[in-house]
Amino acid sequence: MSSLTMAWLVRYDKRNRPVPELATAVPSRANGGISRDGKTITYHLRHDAKWSDGVPFTADDVAFSVGVVRNTSNNELTRVGFDLVTRVDTPDKYTVVLHLTRPHAGFFVNFFGSAFGQPCILPKHLLGKLASINEAPYNGLPVGIGPFKYASWKRSDSVEMVPDPLYFGRKAKLRRVVFKTIQSRETVYTQLRTHELDMWLPVPAAYYDRVREIPGIRVVRQGSYGYNHIDFELEHGPLRDVQVRRALRLATDRVTIATKIRHGIGILQETVISPAHPFHVDVPRVPYDVAAANRLLDAAGWVRGADGIRARNGERLEFDVAGITGVPDTDAVIELLRASWGQIGASLRVQRYTSPIYFAPAPSGGIIYGGKFDVTLYAWILGPNADLTNQFACDRFPPKGANIPRYCDRDVDAALRRFDETYDENAQRREMRLIQERLVRDVPTIVTDAREDLYAYNDDLHGFAPNQVTAFGDLVDADI
Repeated sequence: MSSLTMAWLVRYDKRNRPVPELATAVPSRANGGISRDGKTITYHLRHDAKWSDGVPFTADDVAFSVGVVRNTSNNELTRVGFDLVTRVDTPDKYTVVLHLTRPHAGFFVNFFGSAFGQPCILPKHLLGKLASINEAPYNGLPVGIGPFKYASWKRSDSVEMVPDPLYFGRKAKLRRVVFKTIQSRETVYTQLRTHELDMWLPVPAAYYDRVREIPGIRVVRQGSYGYNHIDFELEHGPLRDVQVRRALRLATDRVTIATKIRHGIGILQETVISPAHPFHVDVPRVPYDVAAANRLLDAAGWVRGADGIRARNGERLEFDVAGITGVPDTDAVIELLRASWGQIGASLRVQRYTSPIYFAPAPSGGIIYGGKFDVTLYAWILGPNADLTNQFACDRFPPKGANIPRYCDRDVDAALRRFDETYDENAQRREMRLIQERLVRDVPTIVTDAREDLYAYNDDLHGFAPNQVTAFGDLVDADI
C-alpha cells in the first residue's frame, strides 16, 4: 500500500534501477551527492511536493523521519544505515545532508528508497510532537505524499484509495483502488473468477494453473528477489550443532516441495540470493540424502533412543515448529518434514499463529522476532543491492534487526561490513561470494527455492508492470 500512497527519495523503476522521486537526483560522486570520503550524502529535494492534506513537504520531514527510525521506542523492522548517521543538516528547506560514521553503499536503498520493507518518510507536522509513533492515530488512516491517498481503512475488511490531486508526478488514471482482506484463498479465487476481484497478488503456486484458465485474466510469472526458506533458532538446544542443521537439510526433500507443493513454481538453489538478482552466486546443490544425514548424526554422537528419537547429553532432536494459520502450502511442507526428518530420528511439534502475531515485533510478543520457535517457514524479499546485514549480521538480532536465526559468524560480519563500505560493485561481488558460501556451509537457514512472483489481473487493466524490488509494482500508469 505504501508503494501507492507514499513517495520516496529514490524509487525503483520497472528495470529495478534507482530513479529520483522526492529527490531531484540519485546522489553520486559524479554529481557531488557523495563526498570524496564517502561519509556525507546530500539530497536535493523537489520544491513542488505536498502531503495529501495540503501541507508542503520539506527537508524537515526527512530529518524528522531519520529521527523516528533511530528512536528505539519505535517498532522498526530495520535501522540499517540509520545507525551510522551522526548528524542531519538541513541548510535550507530543500536540502538534506546526512553525515555518517563511515561510507554506506546501501544508502540509496535504506534511506527512504522504495525497496520492499524500507522505512517511509513521515509528516513532521502530524507526528513531530509524539514520543513514539507505535500507537499514533495516524496509523489508522495515514497521510501520504504519493500518487494515491487513503479514503478509508476498515480493519480486517478493506482499504480504499483514490488519486491524490496534489501529487507532483504523473497523475494516476485509475479512479479507485480497493485492497480487500479475505481469509480464504478459495474465496479469493472464486471472486477473481467472477471478476469481483480485479487482481490477486501474489498468487499462491497451488493456484497458478487454475487462474490461467479463467477467461479475461492475465497472469505474469517472473523471477523474484525473494526466497522461501526454513529458519533455525541457533540458540536453541541441538540446533546449536551445525551437524544437526546439515543433517536436517540433507533430510529435506526440496525437489518434492518444489514439484508437488509449489507446483513447479520457483527455482531450486542453495543461496539466499535469487538467480534473478545480479549478486547471485551459483553454489552446488545439496542433495536429498537421508542415509547421509543419518551417517552425519551417528558420527556427531546423536544416538537413537527406544522411541526412535536421537539424543546426546540429555538433549533430544525434538523441535517446535511455528507456522501461520490458514496456509495450506506451509502445512504441506511441515508434514513432509515430519515424515523425512522422522527418518533421521527427529520429531516435530507444530504451533500455528495468526499472521499479525507471527510477524509482530519482539517487544509486542511476536513469534519469530521473539525467538519463540525452533524451526519456522516463511519467505523473505531482498533489496536491490542484496545487502544481508539486517538478516545475518551479529548485531542485528531482534529487536534491533531481522536476524531471526540469531546467526553470528565473524568472517561474515567482516564481509558484510566491507560490502557496505565500498561503492565498487566488483569488490561487492567478491564479498557477496564469501557471504553466500559461508551461509550455505553454516546452515542458519535452508533455502527451499528462489521465488517466482505470480500476478493475476483482469485483461482490461493496462500499464501494470511489476518489478522485483517493491514486491508489487506501479499502478500510476495503469488504466482500464
